[in-house]
Amino acid sequence: MENRKAVLPGPIGRGCMLRASESKVLRRKKKEKKKKKEVKEETTNQSCCTLLVRVHQDATLELERETQGTSSLITKLQAVTAFEKVPKNSAAPIAVPPDVNLRLLDPPKRRGAVYRVEPPRTIEIEGPLGKASVQLPPFVSYSINEATRKATLNILDRKSRDQREMWGTTRSYLANHVLGVSEGHTAILRLVGVGYRATVEPTAITVKPEYPGQHFVSLKVGYTHPIELGVPMGVKASTPLPTRILLEGINKEVVKSFAASIRRWRVPEPYKGKGIFVNEETIKLKAKKIK
Repeated sequence: MENRKAVLPGPIGRGCMLRASESKVLRRKKKEKKKKKEVKEETTNQSCCTLLVRVHQDATLELERETQGTSSLITKLQAVTAFEKVPKNSAAPIAVPPDVNLRLLDPPKRRGAVYRVEPPRTIEIEGPLGKASVQLPPFVSYSINEATRKATLNILDRKSRDQREMWGTTRSYLANHVLGVSEGHTAILRLVGVGYRATVEPTAITVKPEYPGQHFVSLKVGYTHPIELGVPMGVKASTPLPTRILLEGINKEVVKSFAASIRRWRVPEPYKGKGIFVNEETIKLKAKKIK
């Protein structure tokens, strides 16, 4: 047998060699890509770590700032609460004129009656212009110094918000009644407008009297029908001028509410400045709308 060697033709052998070289290049490229990915992953991990560290540092700084802010807020709130414990207006004494008398009256007691809430006491205020009364809540105490003629109010718990609020309210009521029975409360209404007039009449056509001897305020403020308002009890109405209404009374709340009911019929408008103004009320005029 003759030994024969397998010899491939030239072009086929060259193609196999080229394929082998190409496979080597591809392997190298794959290795390089893997290395690049590993490097990127390491860099990303490092950047994430640094970011986490920075975020942690920022969070700690913010927490420190918040704690400082909360501490400052707490100190401010403590100062405010300390100031609210003794309100300025509530604790201020009330000057009582010599011709005004104050009497504290206890509530009437009934035999065998059990109260869930203690009934309020009343203070009677008597002066040259009339009488008035104020109810005191159970937690409000009253005292008066006869030498200086000054009345003061106090409460049981100054930390309670409800008691502090009622403290100032009762004090303002008492001061208003003391001023009302000694000097009186007034309200002056000005009628501004062409043809606006007001009169006080003993009788009315459209309104029935609520009590004997009641007077009525008649307004002419641009309506086709007459406007007649009954004067409340304890209030005196007069018209020193056709465009002025003077209201006088002991109770400040009644006088001001009646003045508001009169003003409601012609509220001041901002383009011509017409309307019913109470006391020193003013209005800022607007420019006309030009189309």
